[in-house]
Amino acid sequence: MDKSKPSDTNTTRKSSSWPLGLLISILTPVAAAIFLYQLDSFDPASLPTHVFSQEPMSVPRINSRLLQESEMIGLGKLLGPEDIAYDTNSHLIYTGCADGWIKKVTLKDSAVNSVVHDWAFTGGRPLGVALGRGGEVLVADADKGLLEISEDGVVKLLTDEAEGIRFKLTDAVDVAVDGMIYFTDASYKYSLKDFIWDVLEGRPHGRLLSFDPSTQETKVLVRDLYFANGVVVSPDQTFLIFCETFMKRCSKYYIEGERKGSVDRFIDNLPGMPDNILYDGEGHYWIGLATGYNYLWDLALKYPSIRKVMAILERIIGRPEIEKNGGVLAIDLEGKSIAHYYDPTLSLVSSGIKIGKYLYCGFVVRPYMIRLDLDHHDARTTL
Repeated sequence: MDKSKPSDTNTTRKSSSWPLGLLISILTPVAAAIFLYQLDSFDPASLPTHVFSQEPMSVPRINSRLLQESEMIGLGKLLGPEDIAYDTNSHLIYTGCADGWIKKVTLKDSAVNSVVHDWAFTGGRPLGVALGRGGEVLVADADKGLLEISEDGVVKLLTDEAEGIRFKLTDAVDVAVDGMIYFTDASYKYSLKDFIWDVLEGRPHGRLLSFDPSTQETKVLVRDLYFANGVVVSPDQTFLIFCETFMKRCSKYYIEGERKGSVDRFIDNLPGMPDNILYDGEGHYWIGLATGYNYLWDLALKYPSIRKVMAILERIIGRPEIEKNGGVLAIDLEGKSIAHYYDPTLSLVSSGIKIGKYLYCGFVVRPYMIRLDLDHHDARTTL
C-alpha cells in the first residue's frame, strides 16, 4: 500500500469540515445577537395565550377591494384624519388630524369637491372626536387630554389626569344623552409616538374613564386594559362598548341597570386589531381595524421572546412593517358580524362609519379620508 496517498477516509473528513473563516462569519453574529438579547433590559410580559390560539371569526359578507373602489376626500389637506364625527344637522364631518387641527369637511356629491376647513387648533394630536349635547365638540387629544371645543372654536381642557396619574395617550371619546363623557386613555405609560412599546411590553396600561361636566369629576371605570381604544355609548344608553386593540376584542361596561359598573364580553376574536368603534344610527356599529389578521403579530403577542427581539430591532434598525388588510368591520347591536371591508394594501385604518349610502374611513397616517359607495361596491356573501 502506498502510504503517501491519502486514504479515502481522510479525504472525506477534510472535504466535510467547515473552513474556520466561514464558521467565524456565521457564529459571530449569532453570538452577538445572543449577547444583545441577554444584555437588553426590556422585559415583555406574557399575555393570555388563549386569545391568540383561535382563527379569526368568519364574516358572511366581504369586500376586499376597499381602497381600490373608494374615492379620496381632502387629499393633502387631511393629514391622518383619525376619527369621524358626523353632524346630521349641518352635514359636516369633524375629524382630528396629525397637524393638530380639528377639521370640518363639507360633503359634496363628488368627493373631489368636498371642502376641508381648518376649524380649531389643539396644539397636540387630536384623535377621538364626538359631538356634545350643546353644540360643542369633545376631543380626546393624545398629548393634551380630554378637550372641549365651543361652537366658535375655543379650546378648553376638561381633564388630563385621574387618580393622580396623568394621561399619556388620550384616545377615544363619546357622550351619553345625560351629558356624561366617556373616554379612554390607551396607555398611562407610553405616548402616541411610542405606542409600539406598549404593544411590545404586553402589560395593561389602559383605562376607561368618565368625566362629569356638572361636577368636573374624572373617574376611572375600568383599569388594567390592553391598549384601551374606541368607545361608544349604546343606543339605549345602558352600556358602553370599548375596544382593546391588541387583544382583538370589544367589551361592554354597564352604565345603567342592575349590572351597572360591571364588564361583560361583547365581541372577540375580531379579524384584526380594533381602533375606533362608531354607531351609525341605523342599527350597526362600525369598527376600524388597524390591521387585519396577521399570523406574525399573533406569534409575537403569544411569545414574549419574539417581542423582545422586535424591541431590539426597533432600537437598532426599526421595526419591519407587517401590518396589512386594514379595514372596517360592520356588526349588529348584538355583536354579530355583518360585513368586512378591507384591502391588502391598507394599514392603520382607524375609523369607519356609514353616512347615507357611503362608508367613510379615517386613518392614523394617510393624508386623506376615503369613501366607498355601498350602492355600487357593497360587501358580497362569501358562502
